[in-house]
Amino acid sequence: MISLSVSPLSEMFSAFVPRLGTSRAGAVLGIVCGLSLLPGVASAYKLSPFKDKLFQYPRVLESSHNGAFVRVDYSKQRDLYGRDEVREIRAHSRYVSMKPRRRQKKLTLDVGGRTLKYIALGKLKGGAKSIVIYVHGKGGNRLQGANDWSFGGNFNRIKNLMLRNDGVYISTDVTDFAQKGLADVRALIRTYSAASPGAPVFVACGSMGGHVCWALLKDREASSRLGGLLLMGSVTDKAFLNSAILTGGRKPVPLYIGHGSEDSVFDWRARKSFFEAVKARRSNYPIRFALFETGSHGTPIRMTDWRLILNWMLSVRS
Repeated sequence: MISLSVSPLSEMFSAFVPRLGTSRAGAVLGIVCGLSLLPGVASAYKLSPFKDKLFQYPRVLESSHNGAFVRVDYSKQRDLYGRDEVREIRAHSRYVSMKPRRRQKKLTLDVGGRTLKYIALGKLKGGAKSIVIYVHGKGGNRLQGANDWSFGGNFNRIKNLMLRNDGVYISTDVTDFAQKGLADVRALIRTYSAASPGAPVFVACGSMGGHVCWALLKDREASSRLGGLLLMGSVTDKAFLNSAILTGGRKPVPLYIGHGSEDSVFDWRARKSFFEAVKARRSNYPIRFALFETGSHGTPIRMTDWRLILNWMLSVRS
C-alpha cells in the first residue's frame, strides 16, 4: 500500500509559480503530480508518531544480529509503578487518548454457526491501509485488547495508531487455541481483507494465543494476507523451522517475539533458542526478538513498541 507524499515537489512548484504564467504553471503542476507517482518519489505507508517518547524502549542493554535481537532495560519502579496511577489497572492519563473510545464498536461475526464477538475501530467498511488483530491468551477475552488503561496504556496506543493512520484494529474472542480459534481469526481476516484488499494483516498473540498465530502461518489463505505476527510472552512452533516459509518456498512473514526474562509461564531461553535456529537456517529471515530484562509474563504486552515493530514489518513488506 502506498501513501503519496509530494510536499518537497509542491514546495519546488510554489517557488516557480511567481515566474510562470497561468498556463505554464498548470503544466508544471501536472509534471509535479506525475513525478509523485514514480518509484522513489512516492513514500511507503508507515505509521506516524503517537506518544513515541512515552512508549519507546527505555534503554537497550545488548544488541546482536544487526539489531534483530535486543535486551531491553525494564524497571518495575519506572515502567510499572511509575506508569500506572493504579498498579496494573489504570495508567496515568498522559499515556492515554480517549479518541478511539468514541469510534470503537462491539460487533459479531458468524463463524460456522458460532457467534464470534469482537471489538473493532477504524476503516471497517473499506479503505484501510493496515489491519491489526489482537488474540488474547488463556483466561482472557476481547475486552483485554480493548482496555485503554491496562498494560500501561499500550492497547490504547495501538488503537490510536490504527485510527490515526487509516487502519483497522480488532480485539477478538477466540473459541479455543486450536482449530476453532484458527477459524475465528481466519474469518476476521477474510472479512476485513475483502473490505480493504491488499491491506497487510498483523496478528498479535498474547501467551496461549500464540497457538492461533502459528496455525495462521500453516493456513495458505490466511498466511498470504499476513504482514507479520507479533508473539508477546507466547509460544513458539518448532515445525516452523522446516516450513516452506522459512526455507524459501513461500513468501516470508515477519516475526516479532517479545519476552520477559523472568516469565514463569514460558521460559525465555526456549524462545531465544528458536530465534537463533531461525537465523541459523536463514540468516536474513525477518525476525526480531526483544528480551525485557527482569520482565514477567505480561511485560511484553506493556512494553512492546507497536509503532517500531509494525513500521519495521511494513518496511520489510514494501
